[in-house]
Amino acid sequence: MRLRRLYAFLPIGFTLLQLTGCAPALHDAKEKYYLIATNTKIPYWQASKSGFFKAAAQLGVKAEMAGPENYDAKAELDEFERVAKLSPSGILVSAADANMLKSAIDSAVAAGVPVITMDSDAPGSKRLLFVGTNNYDAGVLGGRLLAKQLNGHGKVVVFTNAGQPNLDERIHGYRDAVVGKSIQFEIVDIKGDPRMAFDSATDIVTKRKGDVDAFVCVEALAGSEVAEVLDRNHITGKPIIAMDTSESTLSGVQKGAIIATIAQKPYTMGFYGLSMLDNVHHHMPKSLDADFGHDPFSVLPVFVDTGATLIDKSNVDEFLKTQAANKSE
Repeated sequence: MRLRRLYAFLPIGFTLLQLTGCAPALHDAKEKYYLIATNTKIPYWQASKSGFFKAAAQLGVKAEMAGPENYDAKAELDEFERVAKLSPSGILVSAADANMLKSAIDSAVAAGVPVITMDSDAPGSKRLLFVGTNNYDAGVLGGRLLAKQLNGHGKVVVFTNAGQPNLDERIHGYRDAVVGKSIQFEIVDIKGDPRMAFDSATDIVTKRKGDVDAFVCVEALAGSEVAEVLDRNHITGKPIIAMDTSESTLSGVQKGAIIATIAQKPYTMGFYGLSMLDNVHHHMPKSLDADFGHDPFSVLPVFVDTGATLIDKSNVDEFLKTQAANKSE
């Protein structure tokens, strides 16, 4: 199954000069790059914004983040189309709805605007490449822990945003990790709203009591909400596996309310995404519409894997120290 993926992996250690063999580019005041996402005010996207702006500062170019503050795929599409009309130097976008964005991405690329996806891919579009987590592997990582926690059997509620490609891949990984086990999954769509996660979890634990054995949150917002519900209802012994590293999620891991969370690297995604866009802008291929994925002489990878780490009680304090040290720089 893994062989079907046409991703070409590239370690982050590679520099942009190694990708092209070209001399450093000269920048001008007109260059401007955009990062587009949804839920832009949550810590995950603020970290990505920091990486994006850090790369812009190092390169001496302009950068801007755009997109709705809530989870709204249509609003993200509207922002993408608005930005594309400004003839930007490049766009880095997380596809909340890959099908909805496909036409807009294709049109931007046809107009000569480099587009790279990050965090959540739009593989059916003409985007140049994807920068982010190997979401399938992240799901497998969580799934193996889940199977261990449940001793191979039980019913699990999974909180997600339906139709978001990166989250679907994580669920795929979870399912494959427990093949051969007696573990059943129930999917709950929270539509990017933590209140829906809270309300759904409340309904489950108050009306169905012992029906559910564990909770999996494949997006960033639900983990601490579910932990809060279990705490309020004095329920123990129901493992929660979360996603990402918000302050409330890490606090839950420290307290033992959340068994573990899977940490991504949104800062790295933003930093490397802008760096690659800038490189493409200054060393433009003959055609942005080329099939880079199947070209053995392409200077671009198809997938840059930024990595993921399991954070549990054994390493959460060290993670927080590292996080604080980087914030203070």
